[in-house]
Amino acid sequence: MNSDPTVFLVDDDDAVRDSLARFFSASGLHVRSFSRAKEYLSEADVDRPGCLVLDLWMPEIDGLELQAALRNGASSRPIIFLTGHGGVSESVAAMKAGATDFFEKPAEPSELLAAVNRAIALDAQRRAEAVEFADLTRRLAKLTPREREVFERVVAGRLNKQIARELGVSEKTVKVHRGRVMEKMETRSVAELARLAERLGIGMDAT
Repeated sequence: MNSDPTVFLVDDDDAVRDSLARFFSASGLHVRSFSRAKEYLSEADVDRPGCLVLDLWMPEIDGLELQAALRNGASSRPIIFLTGHGGVSESVAAMKAGATDFFEKPAEPSELLAAVNRAIALDAQRRAEAVEFADLTRRLAKLTPREREVFERVVAGRLNKQIARELGVSEKTVKVHRGRVMEKMETRSVAELARLAERLGIGMDAT
């Protein structure tokens, strides 16, 4: 898979699309162009990093409809909207749905390029976070049910003797489980373990 960031263009206006493609290519970016939303949905490589520069008004599927379809499909690629006939309501709807920028045609080239570079950086950040979360989930899955109980109580600030009393086991058993939790979660301190728990969305108020 090519990992170079790509600007995906979707615009039914051939002249605008070709002009933008030349501009982004001249700026050193990889570009893929589509004249219809359906083409993008069927041909765009979802695993390839980059951003989407999307026309608002298009036949069949318009920009907002494509944005909704991508969001429902859990696509995280940032979207920049371009429109020649945009209103306040459309721009508000696009931004509320997660668009990173909204421009009226013709957009100022330097501003559009800056927006694309921001979107590409955001995409890289999101992908890195997704890889990190998948790794943390893999570690968490290694814990046994009892180790998970100990984990939740450790990050909630419980002492070994408190955990032992709550779980009906000895302190020595808690220490063994605690050590295994640290090993499987690949951490060296309770503070680090707590940060991982927060990242995983595990509550800090185990009862």
